[in-house]
Amino acid sequence: MFFLQFISKFIKVLRSGEAPPLIAGGFTMGFIVGLTPFMTLQNILILLVAILTKVNLASVFFAMFLFSFFAYIFDPIFHNLGFFLLAQIENIKPLWTVIYNWPIAPFTRFNNTVVMGSLVAALLLSFPVYLAAKKGIILYRETWGEKIENSKFVKAIKGSALFKWYVKIRDLEF
Repeated sequence: MFFLQFISKFIKVLRSGEAPPLIAGGFTMGFIVGLTPFMTLQNILILLVAILTKVNLASVFFAMFLFSFFAYIFDPIFHNLGFFLLAQIENIKPLWTVIYNWPIAPFTRFNNTVVMGSLVAALLLSFPVYLAAKKGIILYRETWGEKIENSKFVKAIKGSALFKWYVKIRDLEF
């Protein structure tokens, strides 16, 4: 039921008149948080920025939920990237030592290979994800939205007893 609420809210966001850059920005922030291990200072700061700005929070949480599943698949790659950055490049080892001695550094968990690798990968991919999300939202609104809404599959789902039951429960106010 919880997952259905995520999908429902995200579809409402796609149909809404909200600006695509705000939705894509939220999606990108959720992508970064979802791809990296959760309890780190950088993720808390990203979520704080998301709350304090006008990005769409439904897209943040949808992307966090979606990409947290992909993160486990790519953890071995993130470990290798983090190990390369932290242990195999001799020129930046003094930098890691200085950063590690800062009082706030343990909260970032940057010395963990998976955290470092996933954060670097997420930051490198964040701009392409933003552009793809923005383009996808525009395409959905211009072409796909109406086609999907009028498809036999969606009409069959909306006509099912399960969907009608879901709508009744969703619309209950406590």
